Formats: sequence, C-alpha cells, structure tokens
Amino acid sequence: MHTISVSHTDLVAASAVDVRAAIRSGSYAGHTAGLAAGKLQCNLAILPERFALDFLRFCQRNPKPCPIVGVSDTGNPALPTLGNDIDIRTDVAKYRVFRDGALSDEVTDISDEWADDLVTVALGCSFTFENALLRAGIPVRHIESGLNVPMYRTNIDLVPAGRFYGQMVVTMRPIPEHQVAQAREISRRYPQAHGAPIAIGDPAQIGIDDLSKPDWGDAVEIRAGEVPVYWACGVTPQNVLLDAGLPLCITHSPGHMLIADVAEDAETTILKQ
Repeated sequence: MHTISVSHTDLVAASAVDVRAAIRSGSYAGHTAGLAAGKLQCNLAILPERFALDFLRFCQRNPKPCPIVGVSDTGNPALPTLGNDIDIRTDVAKYRVFRDGALSDEVTDISDEWADDLVTVALGCSFTFENALLRAGIPVRHIESGLNVPMYRTNIDLVPAGRFYGQMVVTMRPIPEHQVAQAREISRRYPQAHGAPIAIGDPAQIGIDDLSKPDWGDAVEIRAGEVPVYWACGVTPQNVLLDAGLPLCITHSPGHMLIADVAEDAETTILKQ
C-alpha cells in the first residue's frame, strides 16, 4: 500500500500523538525540531540489559548531557511514563543501529532488531526548551531556517562508569547578545532538557575548531550582534555507546527524537517518573 508522505511544515501544528502516528506509518522520517510544541522530546539509548545498570550509572554521573526521563522494562517496547501509546520500535523517525562499536545501519523501524533483553533509556533533549525560547521572543536559528540543530564534539571529559566514558557533545544556537542572559535563565528551568548552557562565546574554549563544520546537524548563520551559546547534547551517549563496543545498541539518529505525551515543564515531567 502506498504511504502518503507529509512534510515538517505539515506537522508543525500537529499533536505529539499525531506526529508519532505519521512516523509510525512511515509517512514522515524527518527531524523533530519545532514539532509538538509544549511536549517533551527525548534522545534514546537502547541496549542489552546486562549493560544497562552501568549505563544508568554513567547517566546519573553526567546529568547535563544525559538527563534520564524514562526507562523501560526489559524487553518491553512501551514507555508508559512518557505516553500511553508509545512503541519504541516504530515511533522514532530514524534510528541508528550499532554493532561491536561500529554503525551498522540507519533505519526507520527497529522491529526486526528488537529482542527480549533490550532496555530503552530515554534522555531529555534541548529541543524541549526551544519552545520556551521562542515564546520569549528569542530566535532559534535552525528552526527559522528549517534545519537540524548543529552539534559538535568537545574536549569536555565525562565521569566514567564501567565501560562507559568519553567527551561531551554540544548543540549551538546563535543568540542576540542582549538576550543571552535571558536564554540562560529560561533553559536553566529545564534540567531534564540539559538545563543552562555549558559555555558561551569562543568555541575554542571547549575544543571546537570551526562552527561552520558541525559534526552532526546543519551549520547555521551567526549574524552581527549574536553570540554562539552551547548546551550539552543527547548525542553524547551515542559516542559513549559506540566507544564501549557493545554487541548491539540502538539510538535515535541525531535530530530525530521521540516525542512524548508529557509536558515539557520540568516539575510536571519529574513527577510523572
């Protein structure tokens, strides 16, 4: 049966349930920045149960890039604390499958990869606080431009746990200089979405050589009077999982998040866990 494709523009005003339905049906496979305003967006790490405890320890020790917002039961593709009708095998627009520390495939459905020993860990995403920035009149360039947020490797070391270790990944948003303090204060209210920025200004201070060449996502224009601002990013655990060399792990593809039914508000989300 032919599937009718929908665009990002078609889904801008859609609910979280409707966005997931479009993804589940195969009609949408794009990034989720700017979609389902007001709802929590989540990064994903799916891994065998025997490695999950050390990974959860790693996340607990590094809450800025890895804020835990949900954990599944072993072998169960549902995430009931994040939504009543979530199937983690089909409800993310694009997944990355890693085998023995190497990218094996990028797919839109992981039903064929699912196994009874897999555990899903959902982590907060900076896409969540972008809605709050926009409501405050603070521009978010990649959303304005219809692009994916730029993401960069840094030289910021993380606290290890077992076989999990590495350096932080960040997202960058150019913010008008007079609104930087406001952007910091707004994002600080969303600890489950990486919270306040980890750096502002010169990219060299955190080991980034060239902002025009992101490691993931799309480069965005930095205009006169704007300052680059960096937030911890949920792509961080992807690098950590890759370096750990697990026999199998699955993540979202950068920028392609799980959209939950719970509100992006920090207190509401925490109480639901």
